[in-house]
Amino acid sequence: MFDIYLPVVVLAPAMGYFQPRQLTHASAAILASLVFVTTLLGRPIGALLFGLVADRIGRRRASIYSVSGFGVVTLLIASLPGYARIGTASYVLLVLLRFIDGIFLGGGYTGAMPLALEYSRKEQRGLVGGFLMAAFCAAYLAINLLAMVMLALFPLGGLHSVYVQWGWRIPFVIGAVLAFLLAYYYLRHVAESELWQSDSAAATTRSDSDSGSAPPLPLWRLLRGDGARRLLQVLLLMSGFWLTQNLITIFVPTGLLRDTLHLGGYAVTSTLMVTYLALFFSYIGSGILSQKLGRRRFFMIAGPLIATVGAALLYVLTSAHALPLAPIIALVCALAVIVTAPWGVLVTYVNERFATDMRATGFGVGYSFSLILPSFYAFYLNWLGAVLPPALAPVALLCLGGLLGMLGAWLGPETRDVELRGAGSGMGIV
Repeated sequence: MFDIYLPVVVLAPAMGYFQPRQLTHASAAILASLVFVTTLLGRPIGALLFGLVADRIGRRRASIYSVSGFGVVTLLIASLPGYARIGTASYVLLVLLRFIDGIFLGGGYTGAMPLALEYSRKEQRGLVGGFLMAAFCAAYLAINLLAMVMLALFPLGGLHSVYVQWGWRIPFVIGAVLAFLLAYYYLRHVAESELWQSDSAAATTRSDSDSGSAPPLPLWRLLRGDGARRLLQVLLLMSGFWLTQNLITIFVPTGLLRDTLHLGGYAVTSTLMVTYLALFFSYIGSGILSQKLGRRRFFMIAGPLIATVGAALLYVLTSAHALPLAPIIALVCALAVIVTAPWGVLVTYVNERFATDMRATGFGVGYSFSLILPSFYAFYLNWLGAVLPPALAPVALLCLGGLLGMLGAWLGPETRDVELRGAGSGMGIV
């Protein structure tokens, strides 16, 4: 997660290093956004590729390959020359490397998260899933604090300032080092999933005794029959909650705090830092609560809450004028905790929906490919803004996402007590 945030937080102030000076503000903004978009495009590809690797040759090896890969690519980005030295090739290389980085980053959680949950006891899976997602918040806090330190040590002062020329490289090097340390940790201290090993051996034995042919590929099983029904249900559920998540992680910082409430940089950063600190604990709390209530019931409660209480909070913020900073922070924290609560449960739930021999592929495809349609949320806001008042467009989109998530949960079964071992869990669409 630290490496995912690098271009958004650290590189954004230094994008002029890779671009020609004569660009208009609009063109520069488009080129800067492409660096982030290409990462998003790479992540579903990586999730699919490394999901197949994790299901065929092991979660541990898939994790080592992906983590090592994005460590190398992040280090290469840190060494890129600027536009002044190699011209347009500088920006092209940045975008290309970031796309490749996205592939490895998409694979980074596809093997690691199933591995963690397969080593968890049934009664602890909710806590483990919530804790895994809390790393998203911890990474955001860490990289923002690091960016503040870098900007304090090397203040921005135009294209030739120290930060633009090489200060931004330091967090990228740190990100690469963290990746290499994680790969080393996996090599030395993490064992392969015993559950995957035993089920993989059993599947091979069955195949040998039946016809002597290799067991079918995980992707083939995922796209037909019961596997396809599970995948469609997960994609609907995840699409709804990705839509609500994007409104918090992307729309709130820019469209709400900056453009609507007209907060300055310090106020926006302060609001987001407090919010992500609250989310770190709320994700863990959501995971624990889902262990008590059940995953499906949690989503069935969370979806309507998002569409009612969350929508009301968002409307208050989008229609407010001249609110002091303290109430804004409190409202944004409450909004984010309610709207993103499902994310403390989704990792656990999606892994519980798929059998061992296709779990990593199902999780990777379900988690990442469901991001594609919600990523165009800005277009949906524009369309809704043509028929609704500006303050109501994001509220309507938030309601839609919450209700889609609830519908996806209703179409699926409860998974809290399911055994992760084996393929015959009977978890079809009800």
